[in-house]
Amino acid sequence: MTTSQPWYRAVGREVELFEHAHRQKLPLLLAGPTGCGKTRFLEAMAAQLELPLITVACHDETSSIDLVGRFLIRGAETIWQDGPVTRAVRAGAILYLDEIIEAREDVIVVLHSLTDHRRELYIDRLDETLAAPENFMVVASFNPGYARGFKELRPSTRQRFVVQRFSYPEAKVETEIVAHEGKLDNGMPKRLVEFANKVRGMEELQLAETVSTRLLVTAAKLIASGVAPRVACNAAVVQPITDDHAQLEALQDLANLMF
Repeated sequence: MTTSQPWYRAVGREVELFEHAHRQKLPLLLAGPTGCGKTRFLEAMAAQLELPLITVACHDETSSIDLVGRFLIRGAETIWQDGPVTRAVRAGAILYLDEIIEAREDVIVVLHSLTDHRRELYIDRLDETLAAPENFMVVASFNPGYARGFKELRPSTRQRFVVQRFSYPEAKVETEIVAHEGKLDNGMPKRLVEFANKVRGMEELQLAETVSTRLLVTAAKLIASGVAPRVACNAAVVQPITDDHAQLEALQDLANLMF
C-alpha cells in the first residue's frame, strides 16, 4: 500500500479525468512524449486513492506467460507463481503497462478481457477465471512521437481506453516543476526551461527525442549540487538526446550562448 504522496503539479484536468475513469472502471491510456510526467502522475494518483501500483515495463521479450504466471519447480514440488497482471487483479491494484506499444501481440490479447465490460482474467494453466475487484484499473502509456513509423496501437486495443494526452507544460508551470524537483530557486530553472523551449522549436535539427522535463530536473539537481550550469546542461540535457555530431555541435553552441 502506498504510504506517501508523490509531488505532482497538475497542468490540466488530468486528475479529474483519472478519478472519473477509475470510478467508472474504465482503462486509461496516457499518451505523451518521454519525460513529461506520465509516470509521476500515475504514482500520485495511486497514492491519492491508496491503491497498490504494479508496473510492467513492456518490451518485445515479455510473453503472456511472464505476465500471467507460470509453474516453477522448487525441490520436489511444482508450484504456481503469479505474474504481475495476476497479482494486480487479485490485489485490486492499478496495473500500469509502461510503453504498451512495445508489448508482444500475445500480451495485448491477454489484456482484452480486462479492458472491456468483462473485467476478468482467464488463467488457462490453472483453468481459473479471476474477476477484477472494484478498485482494479488498467493504465497504459505510450509515446506517440516515438511510435510513429515503427509501431502503432491497433484500433481494437486503442479503442478500449480513455485517452489522456500529455505534453510538456507551459513555461511558467515547467519552471515551477524544475525548481521544486531540482531544489533550485536562483533563476536557473527559468533559464533551463527557456533553453528547452528553444531546442523544441529547432525542427531543422530533426531530433528523434527533444528536451524533456525530466532532463531539466536532472540538470537542476546537478546545478544545485555545485556543478557549473553550462557543464550540467551539456551532461544532463544535450548529451542524452543525441549522438549525432552536427546536432551535438548545434546544441552545445546554444547552451554555451545561454549559460
